[in-house]
Amino acid sequence: MTSLALAVDLGGTKIETALVDASGAIIAGSRHRAPTGRAARREDLAATVSQTVRQTLAAVPADSTLAGAGIGSAGPITLDTGQISPKNLPALADFDLRGAVARELGGLPVQLRLDGTCIALAEHWCGAAVGVENSMSMVVSTGVGGGLILGGTLVSGRSGNAGHIGQIHVAGFGGDPADADSTTLEAVASGTSAVAWAQKQGWSGTSGEDLAASCAAGDTVAWRAVRRSADAVGQAIASTTTLLDLDVVAIGGGFASVVPDYVDLVRAAARRATVFTYATAVQIRPALLGSTAPLLGAAALIHRPDMTSPARPRTDHLVSTR
Repeated sequence: MTSLALAVDLGGTKIETALVDASGAIIAGSRHRAPTGRAARREDLAATVSQTVRQTLAAVPADSTLAGAGIGSAGPITLDTGQISPKNLPALADFDLRGAVARELGGLPVQLRLDGTCIALAEHWCGAAVGVENSMSMVVSTGVGGGLILGGTLVSGRSGNAGHIGQIHVAGFGGDPADADSTTLEAVASGTSAVAWAQKQGWSGTSGEDLAASCAAGDTVAWRAVRRSADAVGQAIASTTTLLDLDVVAIGGGFASVVPDYVDLVRAAARRATVFTYATAVQIRPALLGSTAPLLGAAALIHRPDMTSPARPRTDHLVSTR
């Protein structure tokens, strides 16, 4: 019998579900998606979760068995309780997503992690960071997210929110020092932020696609907006790599392809922002898995527990000196 995992990816614009086998292949006909959105009501979003999960479960082949479900969600999340409070889905504050999925699975195990950490897990499993002990994977899109692999193991942190690189602060890009949200990497580098910045400089487009077209046409303001984004991402990578001594950073997301050399711009910016020589050894690569990464990472929570639950040394022999 083929072992399958139900993979669930919940974000600000859509929920997506699929069946994934132990090799990382998505089962044909099992992938379903539905819109979410900031304006959606809580009860409608809860119903959408149940509906998409049921649609995918109906596609389990007769010669397969379901091992459990892995969920990647926009954050913050609360790992202990299985609740989520996505910044871009305010109606789902303190929503028990793990419980909602578990009710559809009849007692099978359900694992929840931040969506960025699932992307990092996917790239480590079968993408741009295969065989690498210490890596970070990033998404630069309508928002900025990421996840960390250290010592070959996913880093979730105490609450489950480790890797939230979009919320670290970057210097030299403006913003209001009294407004912490305005000086984050996401506030500078996301596609949404780049478009808004360009518009303030007199550019007339309305989307990341428009920004890409303007860059292709040689528009100076559009290029400044893209370089500003890449500079901020490079600065964040330099800081993270200096702190964690990373081997690889994989960059994906729709805005990372706004111009063909976006990753090259990030590499150059990271080099300029790095103080210590050891941190310049990091390899900054395009991510390989695209839109499948969140689903594959969620599935790896079931198929690859060795990547998510490191063996911990015994401590019961230690005696407190307090």
